[in-house]
Amino acid sequence: MKWKDWDTNIKVRLIGEFFVSLLFWMFFPFMAIYFSDELGKESAGILLVLSQVVGVFANLVGGYCADKYGRKKMMVISAWGQAITFIFFVLANSPWLDSPILTFIAFSTLGLFGSLYWPASHAMIADVVEEKHRTEVFAVFYTSMNISVVFGPVLGSIFFFSYRFELLIACLIVSVILAIVLAKYIRETVPVKKEVLEQVGPDKKWYEAVWEQLKDYRVIASDKLFLLFIFAGILVAQTFMQMDLLLAIYTTEKVPDQSLFSFGSWDISLTGEKVFGYLISLNGLMVALCTVWMARWMNRFREGRVFITSALLYGVSMLVFGSTTMMWILFAAMVIFTIAELMVVGIQESFISKLAPENMRGQYFAAAGLRFTIGRTIAPISIPLTMWIGFENTFNLLFLLAVMSAGIYFIMFRAFEKKTKSNSKSENKTEPVLS
Repeated sequence: MKWKDWDTNIKVRLIGEFFVSLLFWMFFPFMAIYFSDELGKESAGILLVLSQVVGVFANLVGGYCADKYGRKKMMVISAWGQAITFIFFVLANSPWLDSPILTFIAFSTLGLFGSLYWPASHAMIADVVEEKHRTEVFAVFYTSMNISVVFGPVLGSIFFFSYRFELLIACLIVSVILAIVLAKYIRETVPVKKEVLEQVGPDKKWYEAVWEQLKDYRVIASDKLFLLFIFAGILVAQTFMQMDLLLAIYTTEKVPDQSLFSFGSWDISLTGEKVFGYLISLNGLMVALCTVWMARWMNRFREGRVFITSALLYGVSMLVFGSTTMMWILFAAMVIFTIAELMVVGIQESFISKLAPENMRGQYFAAAGLRFTIGRTIAPISIPLTMWIGFENTFNLLFLLAVMSAGIYFIMFRAFEKKTKSNSKSENKTEPVLS
């Protein structure tokens, strides 16, 4: 699908969301460092858990609101909400006021509006792009986001700590521009009212929609294989959710200034904060360049082996991160970490569809998201853990969780293979005999 054939809605959003994402990644990875320094590790861990709970709640109603009130309306409301929130974010980090509590409130509110924005954003793509081109368009948006991940943290390692006020003003200006552009240049794409009413119900309240989604998760309790899959996913999520939490604080506190490049009188040194920025950028670069290639390669192997190996590699990366402060070894650990991430990107959804009965796939995919929502909610506990048991033991604990996850995947896939073989034999027995 050529650029000239893209819907105007998609073109406008791709450009606008890229700049918003770039600025977002200039401050987001460093927020754990900020809260830890300003409020202490215990308070930072608790507050970050609370902020994730807010995001989980908003995710539950985001899709419903996009269907009920319209894609454009929810995106414009969310964009203006983020812009207004940035006013308080700027104020809390201004020459006139330094308020970590107001910063936390603004940070959490940004997450809430983001959770309301993205379901409508994804739904709009599905509305205006033909099914045969959707994968390509989603891939372009995914690549755009990862380009911002490459450059954002590197720039953020410079601007966040030295020019935070100016950085947040830039975020405010771009957010206002995006809200105006969305309101003026994109059109509503939600299906006609009749179709919407069939989906969400004419008299259904938002809390009723939330309750229905929560009830859908009962599928977990009735499918033991799927329950194991969710549990293993939550455990391994404790490793990859640490990229902007534990890893950020560890590199800032423990990694000394080191020389990145030295030639004659030229010497480029990196502080711990800048090392962290480069680590995040390395992850984003590898994801942008290698996702498609890795997905094709992983399709050659059994899914069970891929999930188990990925979990073990996540564990190994945690061990390496926690055992060194040498910059180049940290980069090597990030390579291992990213390989583990890329291994399962292409096969997760296809495996969930295998576990799910055809008439319950929507519920299964919704419930599968608990791996990340619960995992993201629990992950900030690692920050106060560093005070109670130290950095090295915290990384070791994450390694053990990854190994436990691999063990659960092993048990689950053995049971899945037995179930598949049993079902295959049953189908063969029921086939009519041809004379």
